[in-house]
Amino acid sequence: MVRLKAERLKRKWSQQDLAFHAHMASADISRIERGWARPYPGQAQRLAATLGIQPEELLQEVEGCEHAPYTAEALS
Repeated sequence: MVRLKAERLKRKWSQQDLAFHAHMASADISRIERGWARPYPGQAQRLAATLGIQPEELLQEVEGCEHAPYTAEALS
């Protein structure tokens, strides 16, 4: 999962919540998290500022996230 999504989940924000705080469309957040799009420089700056990280950290892969909405146990 990319750091953008991990940071969003850590705050227990929906994509709509993050979009509101970063002044973006939630569809753009979805596309960026899925790897279908890269943020424009202005978007990267707003996302990073909102999440308190550097823009170059947004798309870094992170191991897992204890705040993920589903666990293996929940799916079995």
